[in-house]
Formats: sequence, structure tokens, C-alpha cells
Amino acid sequence: MTNNSALLSSIEWGINQLGLEDHSGLGTQLERFLQGLVKWNKAYNLTSIRDPQQMVSLHLMDSLAVVPYIFGGPVLDVGSGAGFPGIPLALCYPQTQFVLLDSNGKKTRFLQQMKIELGLSNVSIVQARVEDYEGAFEQVICRAFASLANIVTTTQHLVAEGGSLLAMKGKLEDENLAATALQLAAVHSLEVPGIEAERHLYVLRRPTHHQKDD
Repeated sequence: MTNNSALLSSIEWGINQLGLEDHSGLGTQLERFLQGLVKWNKAYNLTSIRDPQQMVSLHLMDSLAVVPYIFGGPVLDVGSGAGFPGIPLALCYPQTQFVLLDSNGKKTRFLQQMKIELGLSNVSIVQARVEDYEGAFEQVICRAFASLANIVTTTQHLVAEGGSLLAMKGKLEDENLAATALQLAAVHSLEVPGIEAERHLYVLRRPTHHQKDD
């Protein structure tokens, strides 16, 4: 596609709506990523969304809406699937290390290919079940693959002391999180360009030993 393609125009419109226009070359890189996804999706069914224009809002912009809440690193993207939100975030933050975790071999092979094509030296791909994976991350992020309580239960062992779990959800949930090691710190309402539906980001933190003693 040429640089004045409708796809690139939609991506750059969304980038501007989110205030990310200072990230040089981001639109072109995101378009390359989406073109790769469309190509692979025909053979491997990586996402149920087939229309590239819908992918812009439902995948790319949905991922980029959490950019203001990413800091430090490394960042673990749990259940990354076709690379959301991990790859768009890694393109925004080239100095931050991202680990993309998924148990599906077709999806991790796609992610490895995109890492090569996009030159993402700050991305590592891991094929494993989240329950079997070990590590300690300053930030763990995931898009809604389950209820909030279930997300916390399956991922809390990967959040470092003082670190955060960022759970991307649709509508607000009334969840009982009393029995977990993480404490709900904030809930942010997200504005996603091209999406009318509710989107929220739950931020849960693992207290440090010092905080527990207070």
C-alpha cells in the first residue's frame, strides 16, 4: 500500500486523537504490522476480526489507549495473542523491554516474524501457559481474557514487589479481590478512537514489604 492509503490515514487519525503524533514513524510501523496480521490471519486465524479498518480501532487504538499508564519495565503482556497490546506499546516505547507471552504456537510464530520484520529489539516472545511461566515484572498487562478476579489469580505471581497489574476490560466489574496479593489502586476510563463501547483499565499493585509493615 502507498503512504496515502486509507489504512494508514485511519491509523494516523487515531494516533493524533490519542496525542501520540510525536512518536515519529509510528503510523507506518503500525501499518506494516497490520498488513502482516491480515496476511497471516488468512491462513492461521489469529483474530476473528477480518476487516483491516476494524482492526485499527478494535486492536491498534485499543492497545495504544493505555500508553499513558506504561512506565519503567520490563513489561509482560500476558495472553498477547496476535500481539495486542504488546507490539503497539513496544513500538511506542523502544527503550522499554517487553515480553509477549502466549501458549499458542501459531500466534507466537507470527509474533516472532513481526519482531523480525519490524526490527523490535526490545521484544521477547515466549510460548508458555501463564500458570507455568515464572518471572517478576514491574508491569504485567493483559486484555480481558477472563473475569478480573480470574486474571488476578492467574497473573499475580508474575508481578514484582511494588509492581502493577494492568487489566484492560470493557465494562466496569464488581469483583471481590480480597483474597489476592494485589490491591486495587485505580480504575481509569479509556477513550479509544473509533470505539463507542466502554473501555476501562484496572490498575492493581503488589505492596512492598515496607508498605505492608506500615
